Amino acid sequence: MPELPEVETIARGVDARVRGDRIVDAWFGTHREPFKTPAAQQAKGLRERKIVAVHRTGKHIVVELGGDEVARSGKKHSNMQYSTITAQWIVHLGMTGRLLVTTPDAPVAKHTHARLTLASGRELRFVDPRRFGRLEFRDLRTGQGFAGPGAEPLTIEPAEFAELFRGRKLAIKAALLNQTLLAGVGNIYADEGLFRAGIRPRRRAGRLTREELEKLRRALRAVLEHAIQLGGSSVSDYVDAEGVRGFFQLEHCVYQRTGEPCLRCGNVIKRIVVAGRSTHYCAHCQR
Repeated sequence: MPELPEVETIARGVDARVRGDRIVDAWFGTHREPFKTPAAQQAKGLRERKIVAVHRTGKHIVVELGGDEVARSGKKHSNMQYSTITAQWIVHLGMTGRLLVTTPDAPVAKHTHARLTLASGRELRFVDPRRFGRLEFRDLRTGQGFAGPGAEPLTIEPAEFAELFRGRKLAIKAALLNQTLLAGVGNIYADEGLFRAGIRPRRRAGRLTREELEKLRRALRAVLEHAIQLGGSSVSDYVDAEGVRGFFQLEHCVYQRTGEPCLRCGNVIKRIVVAGRSTHYCAHCQR
């Protein structure tokens, strides 16, 4: 499943290519699974909306949309009338989802569930073979905007980070995967962050010292930011908004390196299961 760096990379790429564009038409497929909002309702809500911005919240991509009243009334479009964000299109990539900016004549992948036709002549497509991804439309004039379930790992302050884990009996690896605590951290970056911080994944979260938690906070932020710089980790189906693979998988220190030598000490990387997830660590470097 794409994690924070992959989702951030896609959101930035889509934003750079479609910000300021206008949705002139929207097509949705017949499979119900990807749609948190009915397909017909999404299509109606998206048409004639201006894309004001695209950003990441947790593991979701949020497309901020300007109002459609001017376009539907037949009046001339103006940036001023579109400046107010009145709706959102929310994309969760699931396990295998892709959000691609392409041209209309590009081959349509078999598992394409949404195609937004833009005034610029480009298309924004959502492709998801396993259909675990979700698409949602929110009209902000009648409901609330989307908010992530947990804290933002890239900006959380030391005291808030430490408070997340105070008194918790579950393993620190399991706590890091809990999206209601930290939004966006998944299996890859939990393993890599714990390795950089020198903390074993099975240690009880509530027993870590403030010093250890601050080391973990800094390590997580560093690994996430570096992964974003390298376009994320392409260990499965992940590609960015242009269909290009990331490169951070080439710099994994422990994730999926079971039986290989630790890059720091040379000891063998071990694999265990924590919270039902494969977990990789170095018994010598992590205490």
